[in-house]
Amino acid sequence: MSSGPPSGRPASAGEGPSGHGRPPGGHGGAPSPASTEVSLSPAEGWHCTHTFYRFDRQALKGLTAAELAEGKKTFAALLDPAAANGDGPNAENTSRPQRLQTSLVSGHRADFGLMILDPCPLKVDEVHQKLLASPLGTAIVPAYSFVSLTEVSEYVPSVEQYGKRLVDEGEDVNGPAYAAKLKAYEQREGMMRKQRLTPDMPAWPNTCFYPMNKKKHPHENWFLLHFEERNRLMAEHGRSGMKFGGRVTQLITVAVGLDDWEWGVTLWARNPAFLKEIVYTMRFDEASARYAEFGPFYVSYVTTPEKVLAHCRVGSA
Repeated sequence: MSSGPPSGRPASAGEGPSGHGRPPGGHGGAPSPASTEVSLSPAEGWHCTHTFYRFDRQALKGLTAAELAEGKKTFAALLDPAAANGDGPNAENTSRPQRLQTSLVSGHRADFGLMILDPCPLKVDEVHQKLLASPLGTAIVPAYSFVSLTEVSEYVPSVEQYGKRLVDEGEDVNGPAYAAKLKAYEQREGMMRKQRLTPDMPAWPNTCFYPMNKKKHPHENWFLLHFEERNRLMAEHGRSGMKFGGRVTQLITVAVGLDDWEWGVTLWARNPAFLKEIVYTMRFDEASARYAEFGPFYVSYVTTPEKVLAHCRVGSA
């Protein structure tokens, strides 16, 4: 997918190449900032976990009315996004993660999903552990999880690289169009990088998550391509995504060395049809058609924890 952030949102599906390159620190890619500090937190960026759960209906039937009532109250408090973002009645709890989003999942594989981000992996995992230890915990079954880190892709050009690209595309370095485009890119580049590393979640209700790899087949090995060729392919990919600016935003997180898949793609859309349209459109790009492998898709709808309980009939007769 392509990326580039509108203000206050993760990368828009339409501005500049996205991830799917080598992870920070990989050979030939932009390394992460050097640090000798022993820490659980990355030198830049945040830990990110997607976890999907289902309710065990039989276990729910075994809970008393009092246990259900207390369980629903605890569930709502634990997953309160205002508390996670430093607002709301539970915000005094400093162990809450920086970002937390709850959604209702379509299909049978899960009932609800959580996307959680924070510099500390223990704060991210603490939500999961508290959820399972809560009064409803015996009736909550983890169905799938994906562990990753936010990153700035090596395919996001610096201001100088962007200027060179404009020249390669035919812009006159002394012309007004070149100067205007370069200035505009320079003004948004800092925010672009910030939104990739410490993203805000958009207020759009339709979301989709899927993991992906780049192929390592003998005749289709992404990692044996020269950087210039990979960059060309991702630039094409990015131009496809530009068609969806204002309709779809995305966040690419890296999981190389952290999970079974190499990258995680999270999409948010104004309308669910846009999720289908962007994935279909970008499948025709060579970077996807020839070199990408995709894992399971989890489509869900952003909501409150209270609405998750109501929709899933938790505690209902």
